[in-house]
Amino acid sequence: MAAIETIYVGSDATSKLLEYVASKGLTRFCIVADTNTYKALGDHAEAALKAKGYDVKSVVLTGNEIHADEHHIVKTFVEASTGDLTFIAVGSGSITDITRFVSHRSGRPFIGMPTAPSVDGFTSIGAPIILAGVKTTLTCQAPIAVFADIDVLANAPQRLIAAGFGDMIGKYTSLADWKMGSLVWNEPYDADIARRTKAAIDSVVANADAIGKHTPEGVRVLLEALIESGLCMLDFGASRPASGAEHHASHYWEMQRLKHHGASMLHGAQVGYALTLIAAQYAKVRELNRAEALNRLEGAVVPKREDELALIRQGYSEMADDVAKDHHAFLNLDDASFDALKHRIADHWSEIEAIAASVPEPSVIAGLLHQVGGPATANELGLVEGEEAPGLEYGHYLRDRFSVIKLSRILDVPIV
Repeated sequence: MAAIETIYVGSDATSKLLEYVASKGLTRFCIVADTNTYKALGDHAEAALKAKGYDVKSVVLTGNEIHADEHHIVKTFVEASTGDLTFIAVGSGSITDITRFVSHRSGRPFIGMPTAPSVDGFTSIGAPIILAGVKTTLTCQAPIAVFADIDVLANAPQRLIAAGFGDMIGKYTSLADWKMGSLVWNEPYDADIARRTKAAIDSVVANADAIGKHTPEGVRVLLEALIESGLCMLDFGASRPASGAEHHASHYWEMQRLKHHGASMLHGAQVGYALTLIAAQYAKVRELNRAEALNRLEGAVVPKREDELALIRQGYSEMADDVAKDHHAFLNLDDASFDALKHRIADHWSEIEAIAASVPEPSVIAGLLHQVGGPATANELGLVEGEEAPGLEYGHYLRDRFSVIKLSRILDVPIV
């Protein structure tokens, strides 16, 4: 897997971009941006590149909301120049994911120029793409370089900065789910990557006040943590270190919002609020002592495949077949494999207790989100009555991974 050659976070990132492309002999470029990010940085980068005599084409995506979906991917493919060139993603999450996908599938590299510290995907290989209404993370490629202008980032809207903070602290439960999955579901695990991710969480929590005031130093800490999270995913080769039950709920809300309203909420804002719910679920697990957990395991029976498929159809309607296909390992559990799973949970119960204890209380999470100006309640996020619970009830079907939601279902712990 190719390494990212250069990561720069500082003032006058465009000058650093010019130095880099000159050193690499790159001369043809396609900038991908939306109307806001083009004004914030794209037009400046385009003018600077053209002033050096480079061939530059800009694809500026229009509309109130830009999503990494079939429409915007095809539009970018159609409008981008052909032949050898380097894409430059000028924007945040969706713009980066669109550019990552298009550049990878067309066999060309891309450079990232973030305009807001709102997501952790700038340096990862995964592109969360909405295909036929289903949020699917596809393996693509990392950028060859990232140039982040701290002055542009510090002037990003506060809601985008708060979203990045929410996405970052969402790793509290991502890491908890991942560790638990390694113990009871035999998921690949890397302790060093988990340590690096936890250090990145700690850095943003320690600087929450500065991030809330969007000081240049606070925003720098946030972006560097998000970049580190992306590098952890890059080094691990999958999104598992940074995506657990909190992301599953967020993905479900996004899919349903787009389906029924044609618009969604900010990914990181959704993740931050979902974190409060998943933290509450871990709090319920903490209330179980070993004897009670073992008693609940004794009475647990394997979920019937037809019942699970009915729930998937109920939650996803016409998207159900695609969702079920990705959930095959859980759908195909038989009595023997379910008993083996229960035994692993029992054998590792003391470790599961320690994992649950590592997750902060929901009130602590809510306090941090409010400190940076982010939503910490369903109403603040924009969820209406009836939208919240399905994210927890159906979101876990989106990924073939273990989580506290799956543990709660096995132990018959009510889902918050």
